[in-house]
Amino acid sequence: MAVTFDLFGTLVDVSYPTDPAEAVARELEARDVAVPDDWHVAYGERHVDAPEGAEVPLPAHVARALSSRGVDAPENVARHAVVAAFDPEVTVREGAHAAVRSAAERGPVGLLSNCSVPELVSRTLIRADLRGEFDAVVSSVACGWRKPHRKAFERVADELGVAPAALTHVGDDPTADGAVADLGGRFVDVTETPLARLPERLEAP
Repeated sequence: MAVTFDLFGTLVDVSYPTDPAEAVARELEARDVAVPDDWHVAYGERHVDAPEGAEVPLPAHVARALSSRGVDAPENVARHAVVAAFDPEVTVREGAHAAVRSAAERGPVGLLSNCSVPELVSRTLIRADLRGEFDAVVSSVACGWRKPHRKAFERVADELGVAPAALTHVGDDPTADGAVADLGGRFVDVTETPLARLPERLEAP
């Protein structure tokens, strides 16, 4: 058995910008990018044709949104702006550290997180004092697929050296995280089973 954890809303809470388009615009302007007048409209449009379930990195979306309005900005500039706009304030949820360490006593432990912002997962783990606690860390922006797509679960299972059916995935979203059951794995919903009770749930058949 291997245990994987969702990150946001499961192990930590983070403060997201209330207006992401505006937050990104401020960071673009700080890097001398001319933000179009209808930026909020452009930001809300679809600019990258991706397969269903695929993750579109937010910097790629931002660069294409700018390009759609005739603004040329290198993708590395868009990346720096996005990373800065989503620089997180992190609150560790009660019982998170103990839950991860308890799971590690039973076998390999991984992290599987939906996240379109580069560096956000790694920064969050550092600020939550969770860096180094996992045998594998897979984010959708890195692997290219978002939960509930099976390829996301298959990727973390492969990195942990187990079959997807051997996963017990701990998360807060029955639609995204609960899709592990479609591959034969088990889903533990933290909205029903608090992290403090995870050890006893892992012992249950």
